[in-house]
Amino acid sequence: MSVLSDQDIIHRVTFHKMIDPFVGFQVRKQGVKPLISYGLSSYGYDIRLSEEFMMPVAYTMALDPKYVNERQFMRFSLPIFVLNANSFVLSRSIEYFKIPRDILGICTGKSTYARCGVVVNVTPLEPEWEGHLTLEISNTGKNDVLVYANEGIAQLTFHTATSVCNVSYADKKGKYQGQQDITLAQA
Repeated sequence: MSVLSDQDIIHRVTFHKMIDPFVGFQVRKQGVKPLISYGLSSYGYDIRLSEEFMMPVAYTMALDPKYVNERQFMRFSLPIFVLNANSFVLSRSIEYFKIPRDILGICTGKSTYARCGVVVNVTPLEPEWEGHLTLEISNTGKNDVLVYANEGIAQLTFHTATSVCNVSYADKKGKYQGQQDITLAQA
């Protein structure tokens, strides 16, 4: 496997609509206001966090990944919110992805948040998966941390396969195909 460069990513966006909306450069400021960067980088793409969030409300009940009940979560929308220490929130990317059959996307958190104890978790973007990424954002630290919607939250790297897979995510009719909203675990 090889990693796609900025030129390769632009090509995939142009001809395969791999990322929408697509920002073809790193955005670091809005006027004089600093932002957590997003957009195209040398060998990846920094995604933005939407203003939509879901947070668990019933900490006395165990969350069962096979039977998650939406009533165990509170939905809210904010441009900035405080992520409490030792807690997590679900959100989604602003960007919608259409991953080509010969590509695998890997998501990692941004160092700006990591230095504050915030970890971003998402599974790989499999060949022919499409949708908005559902992100799990955890504050592993002892301090509360401000989280900014509409700014960078994680970086994707895209890897080209040495050969095309026999069975893609679309072929196996994956349960998270085409997700538009924050999507809870499904068994």
